[in-house]
Amino acid sequence: MPGKAPAPTLESVASVTPKALDSESIARIARALGHPARIQIVRLLLEKPSCIGYDIVEDVGLAQSTVSEHLRILKAAGIVIGEISRPRVCYSLNPESLRPLTALLDAVMDKDVRGQLSGAICCPAEDAL
Repeated sequence: MPGKAPAPTLESVASVTPKALDSESIARIARALGHPARIQIVRLLLEKPSCIGYDIVEDVGLAQSTVSEHLRILKAAGIVIGEISRPRVCYSLNPESLRPLTALLDAVMDKDVRGQLSGAICCPAEDAL
């Protein structure tokens, strides 16, 4: 696509944000996103930039205590921010928290586009045997 900036590579992102590729950060984010209900909450917050807790419960269709636990996990990972506006809590996404995972996935996709991931690099092709 003309005019579109190239996807960042591991090297370019790491030079801008040194902690972006910290393995612990990426693992923490991946664990937090590792449940379908939490993905559903993230998608809901993408559609509605700010949601009140009971709206999330209604839209996700799980018990309030279950949604609260999923929100707690997402908040602990920094993916979701909860702003208290008594008597309710409004939730929104914190896109900055996803940068480590985004950097890793961008690097994988960049290598794939360049053809550097196709085939087994360490093993000879079967026809070469």
